Amino acid sequence: MNAEELYEKLRKLQEPKGYFFNKDKALVMELLEGLLENKERYGYMCCPCRLAANDKDADKDIICPCKYREPDVQEFGSCYCNLYVSKEWNEGEIEEAYVPERRGL
Repeated sequence: MNAEELYEKLRKLQEPKGYFFNKDKALVMELLEGLLENKERYGYMCCPCRLAANDKDADKDIICPCKYREPDVQEFGSCYCNLYVSKEWNEGEIEEAYVPERRGL
């Protein structure tokens, strides 16, 4: 699977749930490439914006979509790495703010 195929697959799964890819498609494709690289490296698609432990149990919270996506998007309109955003964020109705790291808190 390549990044474009992953994009289409995930878009169809996530948009009905209210999670949209960032309108910056170049950023999205870079992050999707990172997910695919991590799948090849570790055997699972962990967040490319976080340091993985190469232990699926230890990393289960950062397997994309990570467990932090929902609270991040609810509070900030975007997840930590800006891959998934709300419709309002993409349309500029929500200010693009720094999303703090929730992992380890």
